[in-house]
Amino acid sequence: MNWEVVMGLETHVELSTASKIFCSCATAFGAAPNRQCCPVCMGLPGALPVLNEKVVEYGVKVGLALGCSITPVSRFDRKNYFYPDLPKGYQISQLYAPLCRHGRMEVEGVSIGIHEIHMEEDAGKLFHDPASGETLCDFNRCGVPLLEIVTQPDFRTAEQVVAYLKGLRETLQYLGVSDGKMEEGSLRCDVNLSVRPVGCDTLGTRTEMKNLGSFQAITRAIGYESQRQIALLERGERVVQETRRFDEERGETVSMRSKEEARDYRYFPEPDLPPVALSQKYIQLIRDNLPELGEEKRQRYAAQYHLPEYDCQMVTSHPALARFFEELVGLGVPPKQGANWIMGEVLGALSARGLGPQELPISAPTLARLIELVGEGKLNRNTAVKVFHAVFDTDWDVDAYVAAHGLEQVQDVALVEGAVAQVLESNPQSVADYRGGKEKAFGFLVGQTMGKLQGKADPQTVRRVLLEQLAQE
Repeated sequence: MNWEVVMGLETHVELSTASKIFCSCATAFGAAPNRQCCPVCMGLPGALPVLNEKVVEYGVKVGLALGCSITPVSRFDRKNYFYPDLPKGYQISQLYAPLCRHGRMEVEGVSIGIHEIHMEEDAGKLFHDPASGETLCDFNRCGVPLLEIVTQPDFRTAEQVVAYLKGLRETLQYLGVSDGKMEEGSLRCDVNLSVRPVGCDTLGTRTEMKNLGSFQAITRAIGYESQRQIALLERGERVVQETRRFDEERGETVSMRSKEEARDYRYFPEPDLPPVALSQKYIQLIRDNLPELGEEKRQRYAAQYHLPEYDCQMVTSHPALARFFEELVGLGVPPKQGANWIMGEVLGALSARGLGPQELPISAPTLARLIELVGEGKLNRNTAVKVFHAVFDTDWDVDAYVAAHGLEQVQDVALVEGAVAQVLESNPQSVADYRGGKEKAFGFLVGQTMGKLQGKADPQTVRRVLLEQLAQE
């Protein structure tokens, strides 16, 4: 029997607000444990929450970017459950009247429905110490604002899921509402998965895989869980509705808790927070000020700068790269040259240092001047690349570096001619090989000449002079 995998996602997005959703505590990642908490986010008696307006603004931005309708009057609800990382004993979320509903996102030719987007607060984080057997609680994350984005069960492959998440992360980054760093927990994904015979319209029994934190883990978890369910059904057994986690070391999903009986969270309206009423004027103002998103930039770059599709994709893969590219072009760098430097040297240098595009240390004016020196014939491309790596981390003045190290390209043709003559005289066998039809010998002679001129000559001039002198008997 042929089987079809059906999936829906619940994606938790940490918002990049300076303070938490209901108090003024900082949200910065990496602080010492339990240093960013207060009576409000710890749920101490008598402490009352106050909604952070920025969270609402960011939620509306995401909803509009994903084509959602914005709820004019949304409300908060209490989700009651006990877990050590939730000191209040309940989570403030939105069940009955979420902020956004009914959006859509195109992924690899498939239309993915957005069921809803709601605001809620994050819980703390548990750390288990195998040596002592103790579990420690860090409550810094309590109250960090989250958007939960819930899709329809429209995914059929792991590739679609990953493409959706990458597209969603790009949108969040362009909107400036989240850094989307999965390694820091800013983007976490739950996958609801079931299988059914191909052609069947009835959904199978689903399992929920919680807190998948990387694209690789998501792909592996989907592969394992879909095969596990298919194997159960083909043996005549049934799939149990449950929550599972993915064990990355074993490459398997492991049961956490059963959902055979729905857990009673005893939702009720949050008594300490009023409804969130949004005027059409407020929503329209946010709509009018939405930034140009990645796909819009790709289309514009192709039309305006005549860049190939691959180049457009690469230079818009992060908003910081797109800003850098546009600044280069604004400084007079030809678009294709700017794209080539970004795709080659810039991304390579970032990767080698483990940096993200938002951490780019070299400025656009510095790279623009370097490219200009190549265009003026003062540096050849190879020397320019060496200068780029030398000034990348410090953003040092390119002209000063070139002058200090004597790197300006040799412009004196007579000097090149002298160097070529010396190389030909010192390498008679290579000269004979070239004249005998061995093209590789010519490359050797070019390299010898460039070495004699310390790499500072124009390669085209060297080639031209070599050809002229080799043509002489």
